[in-house]
Amino acid sequence: MKVFLELGWYFKQEKKAYISGIFLLMLVAILQLVPPKIIGIIADQIKNGTMTTGILLQWMAVLVIVALAMYFLRYYWRIMIFGSSVKLSKLLRNRLYHHFTNMSPSFYQKRRIGDLMAHATNDLSAIQQTAGVGVLTFVDSLSTGGFVICAMAFTISWKLTLICLIPMPFMVILTSWFGTMLHRTFYQAQEAFSSLNDKTQESITGIKVIKTFGQENEDIEDFRKQSEDVVQKNITVAKIDSLFDPTISIIVGISFFLSILFGAKYVINGELTIGQLLSFTTYLGLLIWPMLAFGWLFNIVERGSASYDRVSMLLQEKEDITDKGAINVVPAGDIEYNLSSFTYPGETTPVLKDIYFSIHTGETVGIVGKTGAGKTTLLKLLIREFDSYQGEIRFGGKSLQDYRLEKLREALGYVPQDHFLFSASVGENIAFTNSGASIEEVENAAKLANIHTDILQFTEGYQTVVGERGVSLSGGQKQRISIARAILMKPEVLILDDSLSAVDAKTEEAILSALKQNREGKTTIITSHRLSAIQHANLILVLEDGKIVERGTHEVLMESGGWYKEMYLHQQLEELVEHGGH
Repeated sequence: MKVFLELGWYFKQEKKAYISGIFLLMLVAILQLVPPKIIGIIADQIKNGTMTTGILLQWMAVLVIVALAMYFLRYYWRIMIFGSSVKLSKLLRNRLYHHFTNMSPSFYQKRRIGDLMAHATNDLSAIQQTAGVGVLTFVDSLSTGGFVICAMAFTISWKLTLICLIPMPFMVILTSWFGTMLHRTFYQAQEAFSSLNDKTQESITGIKVIKTFGQENEDIEDFRKQSEDVVQKNITVAKIDSLFDPTISIIVGISFFLSILFGAKYVINGELTIGQLLSFTTYLGLLIWPMLAFGWLFNIVERGSASYDRVSMLLQEKEDITDKGAINVVPAGDIEYNLSSFTYPGETTPVLKDIYFSIHTGETVGIVGKTGAGKTTLLKLLIREFDSYQGEIRFGGKSLQDYRLEKLREALGYVPQDHFLFSASVGENIAFTNSGASIEEVENAAKLANIHTDILQFTEGYQTVVGERGVSLSGGQKQRISIARAILMKPEVLILDDSLSAVDAKTEEAILSALKQNREGKTTIITSHRLSAIQHANLILVLEDGKIVERGTHEVLMESGGWYKEMYLHQQLEELVEHGGH
């Protein structure tokens, strides 16, 4: 029952609703005692020959009034208790979503998307059941059971009541044991469901790759195995779950047997009337629900407890990147890198070493190097995806950590290598960074990114829905829409992380020329494998194994005769061959 203590913070928050609901629930439990008592009285009056039509109608009227009262009370306690449980689910879902949006990339490197989705769906559903049906069964089993036992003991026979309760301790012991097993197995079943959820999400996202390489059968077999694992673990849960009702039914049956056996003896001895025995057995029938509810309670609570443990563990994970400074203005000015080293969390080998350079306002900087040289990592430090580096990065004369994270990122328009488009219209995707932008501003950004003409050829122009992750667009179109989205921000610093790799040289030149004219006085940082994209830059950095091995303008680097010159001439030759040597 520890989950009720763990949810105590919420019960206090919604105490008015829960207290009202519990009070109404207890009134229903008391009113349930009336019909069995009336049945016993009527039975004795019929036996004694004192029953009249008037008396019968009076008792019938009482039963109707009780029934109507119970109807309305049950309606309102459901609103109070079940309504509060829905609010808890909403509250935890919002907390999880807020938590997800604040977590750094390292969190998503450790966690699978399918697992996070399972936390926000199945686990929250189990917690909601605990705060709703769990509270109901807990209060109802105790109140109804307690009131019925008191009615049996104080209004009929305390001796017969004690006899009928003899089997009850066995029920408590057995259901508690079943509950402990259920907690462990349900936790494992939820873990298996998370894995299946993740497999489904991953397979659907990568369906093109699966089909391209003809791996459909292998993927289906892998899914079948994981699905079978989920089934087996849930069958284990069901086997334990199925023990509750038979166990309780046997114990209730034993209680009924004892009540008839000893009750008949008391009637014969004159200690009880037939009507009292009839009322007693009817009360005993009312005890069936509290007993079943008690067993059901263990089921619900242990499921909710397992799920709450999973959600709590997730929410306890700390953010790597937080607001450390208080400067609440969008930064502007020169950017200075003074890094002695940077190592990814959990790794031991530095990926960046001895990085020292400055970017003056309005300059264009190109960063090139082999795959894995550290180009993207260098940019991720600027947008504060990671803070665990030795040294300092300054923007406008102040450390990045001095700015509020929200303001820092308002100054940076980042176009990553992995272009992500939402399942929305083209116009909405471009306006994502500036939802208040006019259609003219959206179109102007698209023109600068050299995608406007393509968009006009789409079925519904800017209203064309691109599909999840931009599935209906080519790689070059997705890149240019992503660039347009960043341009619309009008950022102080535009960062293009190999964002022109899927466009041809002519389109690349048109985009860079438009940016140069439109972004005069603002900083642009470009990483690229194609050196033609950065040869116009004011400063070019060549990275190798996380170090700057060359720096300067295109002309300076060509004169130095290093890696840059060798790669530039190689790419020029390739381009010449592609155009037939002309």
